[in-house]
Amino acid sequence: MELPIILLCVLGIFIQATFIMVEHKKKYVPAVFLKGCASAVFTTIGAIAFSSATNISFAKSVLIGLILGTVGDILLNLRFVFEKIGQKIFLLGIAAFLAGHILYLVALIPLSTNLLPCIIIGAVIAAAILAYIFKTMQVKIAFKIFGIFYLGAVVIMTAIAIGNLITSPSTVTWLYAIGAVLFTISDIVLIFNTFGSTQKFSLRITNLSLYYLGQLLIASSIFFI
Repeated sequence: MELPIILLCVLGIFIQATFIMVEHKKKYVPAVFLKGCASAVFTTIGAIAFSSATNISFAKSVLIGLILGTVGDILLNLRFVFEKIGQKIFLLGIAAFLAGHILYLVALIPLSTNLLPCIIIGAVIAAAILAYIFKTMQVKIAFKIFGIFYLGAVVIMTAIAIGNLITSPSTVTWLYAIGAVLFTISDIVLIFNTFGSTQKFSLRITNLSLYYLGQLLIASSIFFI
């Protein structure tokens, strides 16, 4: 990647770090603004990469997924601003992320030569994670329904990305696979920190940092397709 893109990544990481600190101080309105700006950075990177991509179908699906991720980011943080309808806003945010992951899947599937095994492995892993979550945490039925579809999509997407890396190692598959793994870990941390018995700032930092790095890597993969 060229220096301006690297500098843009550094800027995004700085804004994301600032957002984390502002949110921790419970200044939720400026936190929403900062989160939107941080997310706009990885979307901008995706848009710049899209302009020079040779695989337009892949690039378009990923870019739309990044845009939906930005929408999801803003909604997830708006739940702290509008607490009375916070759960509904949270679910809308998860729905936006789910739609984004479906687009990520749409981008990955044509590149896969071992699709069925990856889907089966991803589904089994997702089922195991969900079974543990539902067994150890008190989760409302609406969140369970969303959780099944969302975590299922995330883990299957990651399994396919790893499968693509194994069968066709390249800069694209490396960036995408690492980004997908970071995204999945961040979501699992988010679930445990949101629905667990206690919420820890250290887990919040982990969740947000891994998520953002994952999105940057997925966005950057478009440059090499």
